[in-house]
Amino acid sequence: MSRHQRLNDILELVAERGQLGVEEAAVRLGVSVATVRRDFDHLAQQQLLTRTHGGVVSGSASLDLPVSYKIARNADGKRRIAAAAAGMVPIGSTIALNGGTTTHEVARAIASRRDLAAGSGSPVVTVVTNALNIATELAVRPQVKILVVGGVARPQSYELIGPLTAPTLERVWVDIAFLGVDAVDPRRGAMAHHEGEAAVNSELAARAERVVVVADSSKLGASAFAMICDPSRFDVLLTDVDPGTDVREAFGEHGVEVVVAEPGVEAAGS
Repeated sequence: MSRHQRLNDILELVAERGQLGVEEAAVRLGVSVATVRRDFDHLAQQQLLTRTHGGVVSGSASLDLPVSYKIARNADGKRRIAAAAAGMVPIGSTIALNGGTTTHEVARAIASRRDLAAGSGSPVVTVVTNALNIATELAVRPQVKILVVGGVARPQSYELIGPLTAPTLERVWVDIAFLGVDAVDPRRGAMAHHEGEAAVNSELAARAERVVVVADSSKLGASAFAMICDPSRFDVLLTDVDPGTDVREAFGEHGVEVVVAEPGVEAAGS
């Protein structure tokens, strides 16, 4: 097990239980007590956990982990969602991507489509984003034109938030907005842990002809602090596991189509 995966596992165990002891963590992870202590110290230094005598307890930041600690979660499902999302993007279109691990995978899947890369070198897709990591990923791709909105960078998500985003977003219109979320529910809609991110994401949705929420199964039925938009404001929920008839019908009452990215799905043109 890599250190990155081990740190993710520790954070998830603490999120579930509220606290975790050194010896229990060593047994669960199959590593030495000394290794666990070093991991606990590292996560405490990052202010993701609070160190106690003999273990750690959850901190206020534990529900809103930095992107770097979320990437390993359900990686296969996120890649399948990304491939399906990339297949929805027509050549010549303008799309919006907010921050998050799933939308980052969507950006990568779009950039790797062979039909986009095979052009003359001129941009064939325009991407509007408030995520610095996505902008960096796509800035070196000549087939993609990047528009980055202004704002203040939030380290947990690499998203630009705040009032400086509004002047840019007021001047654009996009064909599809792909929104990564922290939670989505057929009654409450799409949600985020941070109110600043939710506000920008809501504006991205408002500037789109079509809104696709990209969320792996861990986000379905969950709840988060800040509302992005209610279910009537997005068109598609793209996920990795069939949520069942009841959930499909509940979303359908709001006009939301539930699309499941099946194993083996590839982006069109890839």
